[in-house]
Amino acid sequence: MNKKGIKNVIWYDRKRNFLGLPWSFTVYFFTKERFFERKGFFRTEENEVRLYRVLDITWKQSFWQRIFRMGTIILQTADHSSPVVVLKNIKDSRNVKEQLSELVEENRERKRVVNREYMDFDDDDYDDDDYN
Repeated sequence: MNKKGIKNVIWYDRKRNFLGLPWSFTVYFFTKERFFERKGFFRTEENEVRLYRVLDITWKQSFWQRIFRMGTIILQTADHSSPVVVLKNIKDSRNVKEQLSELVEENRERKRVVNREYMDFDDDDYDDDDYN
């Protein structure tokens, strides 16, 4: 699949309206290494996020989205230009989320990227007797 100069596109879909119809000028697609969001008609803007920079993926489904078999995928990224990417009203969103999640892990392993999560340690909760 080739979408306007991007080779090896794995998944491609349009943002859909509340009835599930793809009447939108927002397009989402990804390759093995990158995620793209292209929007606009007169003035087109394309946002790209490398998959190894995705920190967290969230899937949500409202009542109406469930009726029309759609969902929303939210990507938390380490990308400065787009720290949060929202893929709204995506058809078969649960499977798309799983596919993205697998590709993110593959890219992180291949690039040897380690996600360091920091726990918030509150001194008020610390008690010397708990650790002796």
